[in-house]
Amino acid sequence: MRYPQGGGLTDAERAARERIRLRAVTGFEVGEKNREIAASLRVSERSVERWRRQWREEGLVGLASKGSPGRPRLSDVQIAKLEWELERGPLAHGWADQRWTLARVKTMIGRLFHVSYTVEGTWRLLRRHGWSWQQPARRAIERDDDAVELWKREVWPRVRTPRR
Repeated sequence: MRYPQGGGLTDAERAARERIRLRAVTGFEVGEKNREIAASLRVSERSVERWRRQWREEGLVGLASKGSPGRPRLSDVQIAKLEWELERGPLAHGWADQRWTLARVKTMIGRLFHVSYTVEGTWRLLRRHGWSWQQPARRAIERDDDAVELWKREVWPRVRTPRR
């Protein structure tokens, strides 16, 4: 990850960075050189060059914070509709069995809302709204625990590829 704390910037940190960019604008307006602005703001010259280009092309709007990159892409109304559609089940959406996989949920979100998520992003979305992975209520009657243990002990070590 880019940030050691495991996430992006907080709203306060984003606002502080935006204030620094806006302070650079005062230097642009009086004709200061990039090196001078970078030294006074304690940032790289390359950042100042990028900010100057954005300011020239887009004005102050180009230097404004774009907000959190991780903001949800589905509204509350869309989330409610997604919940309703998930409760209808996969059969209602054209799949052959009654299993919701992340890939299926991802596809359904794309079909319903024209929004693209990754499989991992779909998992995060579901988890954020209180859904979890499905687990069978009981084990299959046909399951033979002794055969499973034998397979794990004898067959799996031969099949498994060794780690480097």
